Amino acid sequence: MGVESAIYSWQQGERRLAAQPPERAARLQRVSDALVAELRRRLGGRFSSSELVALYRAGTSWCLPIAMKVAPQDPWAWDAAIVVDAAFARYLREAADYAGGRSGAEGRAGATA
Repeated sequence: MGVESAIYSWQQGERRLAAQPPERAARLQRVSDALVAELRRRLGGRFSSSELVALYRAGTSWCLPIAMKVAPQDPWAWDAAIVVDAAFARYLREAADYAGGRSGAEGRAGATA
């Protein structure tokens, strides 16, 4: 999975989260927040979009136990296509090379074309 397709998947997760009914959105957001905190712990301060994609590509099975801990009675809140992708989308904005939806390198290449 390349950077662009990962970003697309993550943005879809954000859209799915935003489309949830209010009675579910708060719980889903709490799960996503916990996943962002874990991403911060795993990647630290300065990281690139490529590093975030590599972590995603390596697998996100570590996300399920976190989701289960935050929302133990709500299995619907463990939906990776929502909470995991939304968390990665949010954390992407902290990448050193983030350029509004594309990695900085891709943004620079597009600017010179």
